[in-house]
Amino acid sequence: MSLINYNNRVFKAISNSENGQTSKETIFYYKQEGNILTATYSGGVILKGHLIGLVNEAGVIDMRYHQIDINGDIKTGKCISIPEVLENGRVKLHESWEWTSDDFSKGTSIIEEVI
Repeated sequence: MSLINYNNRVFKAISNSENGQTSKETIFYYKQEGNILTATYSGGVILKGHLIGLVNEAGVIDMRYHQIDINGDIKTGKCISIPEVLENGRVKLHESWEWTSDDFSKGTSIIEEVI
């Protein structure tokens, strides 16, 4: 089992590559059952998004995501999120992602637990 349980944790995007769509307005609501992680997210240019992934023993998440943006475009991607547990116990996720649609570009982002 993972050292980190993400169930009922809420995250906010704090940085992203220019070619990404998440922003400081994007909020993620995580759920975890066993090693299966799901989340819903929205905010900024993202009207609605979902992700599903697997969490390993170190808390690293291997996920796939899809989202609809304010232009009505559906975008898909994959991401590896590496956790950092902060001194206050909150979790910061360092993400390396890649679009699997549109231009297939890659980027990095950071999201941090807010609650």
